[in-house]
Amino acid sequence: MSDWVPTTCMRCAVGCGHMHQAPDKGSGIAVARGDVSHPVSRGMACSRGIRESQNPQGEWLQRPLVRRDGELVPTTWDVAVARALEALQDAKASSPHAVGILGSGQQTNEAAYLLGKLARGGIGTRNYDANTTLCMASAVTAYYQAFGSDAPPCTYDDIEEADRHIVWGANPAVAHPVMFRWIQQAADEAGVELITVDPMRSETAENSDHHVAPEPGKDLALARAVLAELVDSDRTDDEFIERATDGFDDLLDSLPSAEDAREEADVSEAAIELLASALDEQALLYWGMGINQHVQGTETARALIDLCLATGNLKPGSGPFSLTGQANSMGTRVVSSKGTWPGQRPFEDPDERQFIADEWGIPVDRLPDSTGPGPVGMVEAIDDEVEVVWTVATNPVAGMPEASAARERLEEATVIAQDAFHTETTAIADVVLPAATWGESEGTAINMERNVSRVRAATEQPSGIRSDLEIIATIGKRLAPDLFERHRPDPARVFDEFTALTVGTNADCSGIDYERLDDELAVRWPAPDEESAGGYRYHQELAGDGATAAPAERWSFPTATGRAQFSTGTQERLPEPTDEQFPVTLTTAREKDGYNTGIRSRSVEDPGPVVARINPRLIDEYDELVTENRLTVVSRRGRAEVELDPDAGVPEGMVWLSIHHPDTNRLTLPDTDPESDEPHFKQCAVRLESPTE
Repeated sequence: MSDWVPTTCMRCAVGCGHMHQAPDKGSGIAVARGDVSHPVSRGMACSRGIRESQNPQGEWLQRPLVRRDGELVPTTWDVAVARALEALQDAKASSPHAVGILGSGQQTNEAAYLLGKLARGGIGTRNYDANTTLCMASAVTAYYQAFGSDAPPCTYDDIEEADRHIVWGANPAVAHPVMFRWIQQAADEAGVELITVDPMRSETAENSDHHVAPEPGKDLALARAVLAELVDSDRTDDEFIERATDGFDDLLDSLPSAEDAREEADVSEAAIELLASALDEQALLYWGMGINQHVQGTETARALIDLCLATGNLKPGSGPFSLTGQANSMGTRVVSSKGTWPGQRPFEDPDERQFIADEWGIPVDRLPDSTGPGPVGMVEAIDDEVEVVWTVATNPVAGMPEASAARERLEEATVIAQDAFHTETTAIADVVLPAATWGESEGTAINMERNVSRVRAATEQPSGIRSDLEIIATIGKRLAPDLFERHRPDPARVFDEFTALTVGTNADCSGIDYERLDDELAVRWPAPDEESAGGYRYHQELAGDGATAAPAERWSFPTATGRAQFSTGTQERLPEPTDEQFPVTLTTAREKDGYNTGIRSRSVEDPGPVVARINPRLIDEYDELVTENRLTVVSRRGRAEVELDPDAGVPEGMVWLSIHHPDTNRLTLPDTDPESDEPHFKQCAVRLESPTE
């Protein structure tokens, strides 16, 4: 066996340290285990992270492919790259915005940085985004609006300090098993409680002290009802509000009565009091895609932050903590020029645009003046504007809302699909570029608590594939030779180029380099020098001046006023409520062993039926339509045959489908949050029919 190689698990955004070992012969990972020396996870690792590192079940891409006479056929790298370049150059010649590029939270920081540099600085397209917008954009927008920065204030260190843990619209028992173990361990202490807010009794709710079940999609109403209760009972932290925030009076003017908001959310007074009492304590409030994937996702995330602000829960051991899904979603946001320039430099600021142009050595008018319409808008722009779509480590054919319509549009474009595995998107692509995956790539990633750590190759890349970094640089060198020095860039040099752009920013990473990461394994930003590392954000405890003076506290936010900002959003009507024709609510969520769109754990050609978790009483209502334990779920956009999994934890009027199955998004809505561009994946109206023949 080869030597052990320390690396980072890329299964989710917890960022656990792994040790990988390659086989004596061939490629791949022979053995994976947790790294006891890693400061993030201290040897802990989940079975899925280990299993998917060693033996992902997807169909590996081994050679470049091009479409000839309607069929994908193997070819050489020279031919595949030439085809991709021809399509990109032809589109760019008509307009830089004719090129659409979709990146991923599965890329390393180095690959994401180079892809953004090419998209924005080499091509100049506004039609560039990443699949992270499909899951995290509302939380990101909420953080910016409330705090002036996309920097979750909390860290994992706060988990054991909290007296109350409120998990709202998330299921970390399934999505983040190691982190959930920490939460459970903390909640096992005397006087510490775990509360889950979720319409269904999820795996997390099953392991909680309390479960609050609002009406699906009505989380904003519930959050406002809790705040109204806190205000009515005089339990807000007025001193903190006065010292550190703006906008509370405007919020009070817009706040519905506790009774009206409670009725909208359809929860009991006892549930409202349970949550209000939890916020009286030192509380960590976690949330996930159940909040973000909503047409009011940003406003709902803001409302959860408002609860923390109103109760003074914004210091170590407390605060609002968004749970990131993809392994390097945070890194994609910080490095990739997607929603901001590297280091969170504001995209629309002309001085920042000029700075980036100068650093990249290009004319400033080559850079787009808009971040773009988001992934949904980009796909909708095919034919009108977008001619070519280049996807990197993402699967929009299965992952976009109203997926059948998205597929039809993508089939009208020239698609260049870069991936390690065969997907629904590679199946329709005109050019397929096989990329290296975990254990074969060098770089870094950033977890949800802002820790940067190394991703290391434990094995040689199999013949016939190339790293994301090399593929992007090869295309970039031909498309924009003034931006790219070489076809095979050194990851450490790319990382240093990125960190140099972050000097003095809210996300300063300039004190981090590969040598420091080799020594410390993980370093949390902001780290403006080689001795510093970030901790809890926005709060500072100052030493008292004298034997009798108590330590003082100070809060500072990178907003225009230096204060945190309250919001005024209130619950609005869902985009597609149930009616007589479509009387059941569909929701989507992660399954235990799923991964993104499922291509590591299922067949692309024969995925089988999607499993539907449905309350047994609802199944009984449709008993005469059930055939061989199957029904068909029908929305206004599509239909999917499902296999029934009776689950009393699902509300009677709801159907639960896995986000990882390609049939699920045939049903979902294309409506998006106007502030974040994130789609409304969670609630739409469906009906149940007999299975199709």
